[in-house]
Amino acid sequence: MGGGSLARLVSGGTTVKSMTVRVVLVDDHEMVIEGLKAMLAPFSARVDVVGAAIGAEKAMAVIAELNPDIVLCDVRMQGASGLDLCREMRERDPGRKVILLSVYDDEQYLFQAMRVGASGYLLKGISSDELVRQLEGVHAGSTAIDAGLAARAAETAARLQSDQFWPGARHGLTQRESEILSLVVTGLSNRGIAAKLVIGEETVKTHLSSIYRKLGVNDRTSAAATALREGIFR
Repeated sequence: MGGGSLARLVSGGTTVKSMTVRVVLVDDHEMVIEGLKAMLAPFSARVDVVGAAIGAEKAMAVIAELNPDIVLCDVRMQGASGLDLCREMRERDPGRKVILLSVYDDEQYLFQAMRVGASGYLLKGISSDELVRQLEGVHAGSTAIDAGLAARAAETAARLQSDQFWPGARHGLTQRESEILSLVVTGLSNRGIAAKLVIGEETVKTHLSSIYRKLGVNDRTSAAATALREGIFR
């Protein structure tokens, strides 16, 4: 564990110890790193951003030099992904704590993150207060998972355990992706899907990218054709 600055607070005659969490940020966009620094700056007594690496290639050297308590890393980067980087960090140091940060509220990514040994999977829409709380929790030994995503993952696991599948589950699609794909098959546009499901268009695009990847296609027409050909929807 990396060394953190120790603060002693005396209240009512009781000494309470609090440890500042030392964090290294990894992302391939400098703007994202600066945004995270700005989010965490008001909490410098609790979280100390000791360094950052732009891109996976520089990350291992920065982490080895600074030995942070936690690495906060983007899931999707050019070259090696955050999942690949997490796996490598854990192979070099099994005690290394890595939280993956993502725009993808997809339980399949969460499952992959857990498989490579991540200590958490959080979404980029997280508030600064919640991010600090999750960092402190991981530092203390907990696992950080977005609450909504954790609930869906638990439901997915329960359904798979009981052999209850939704259309597309055997192709790796989540329930939400299956729902979106069904609307693509009916011919709805991204805007129409967003309105029907009461979600943002960018969220629809994110899900579609995941659907294309899992089905091995490049566009909505091919996705719809595959869905029909494979009997995902009848």
